[in-house]
Amino acid sequence: MIAIVTDSTCDIPEPLVEQYGIVVVPQTVIWGDEQYRDRIDLQPGAFYRRLVADPVRPQSSLPSLSDFQHAYDAALSRGADAVIVLTVSSAMSGTYEMAQRSAALLHVPAVVVDSKGPTMSLGWQVLAAARARDEGAGVDDILARVAWVRNRLVQLVGMDSLEYLQRGGRIGGAIKWAGTLLRIRPLVSINHETGLVEPVGLARTHTAMVDLLFRRFCEQFKGKSDVRVAVLHGDVPDEAEALAERVRAALNPIELLINTTGPVLGINTGPSALALCGYAEGQGFSGRQA
Repeated sequence: MIAIVTDSTCDIPEPLVEQYGIVVVPQTVIWGDEQYRDRIDLQPGAFYRRLVADPVRPQSSLPSLSDFQHAYDAALSRGADAVIVLTVSSAMSGTYEMAQRSAALLHVPAVVVDSKGPTMSLGWQVLAAARARDEGAGVDDILARVAWVRNRLVQLVGMDSLEYLQRGGRIGGAIKWAGTLLRIRPLVSINHETGLVEPVGLARTHTAMVDLLFRRFCEQFKGKSDVRVAVLHGDVPDEAEALAERVRAALNPIELLINTTGPVLGINTGPSALALCGYAEGQGFSGRQA
């Protein structure tokens, strides 16, 4: 049995985590003198409400060596004889390095994969790994499948302010906007080769930002079929549902997921942020050579 392990920035809806037996290692939110395990001690709704009201800014901390060891022990206790670990981009966090260090201590084969992205960029790769495993694929074929998905991923994030991205230190190429008025709404993308944030465009209103997000995302899928899409949001479920309807009408995806961006990533994107992340299956994966 091959265990699939990831960290809590994956933002995979909980029913799918349970369905595929995915082991999730929580990251940590540090808020003043308090520490919370991401999505365990601190749920997204409570996080965003406090983020708006509390003048103290939270920070995040990556999982420890023992956090990963605990997750591996849980997987091995279920009978796993190999482990595949997928983490948030190494360009954004030290989680990948920590996962490598902990995996080196295992007595069963373990491979650690840098997803080169956050949230459902990571999540789609984790789901691809779990689904390939359940179809009977071995480790090498699962890794090939994950790489195939990663090479096709598109992720765009629209925010109501540059403030949170700047404070969180995850600003990447969007640093060129650092002097811009905070009332400007930025749209950024994730480069799945470098794992960094890149600037896409600016909007003056929230509505214009959402329209820009939708338009730029759909442009990436012209002429493509069998699209899988995730809509992520900063505690604005009604807006996420409306955006999902627009995506459904435009792309007719074979899978459409909606979830709240978790606390650790929400530190960087802020309240009311919206993101679209997906890829096109097209002709489908045809093997390691793809």
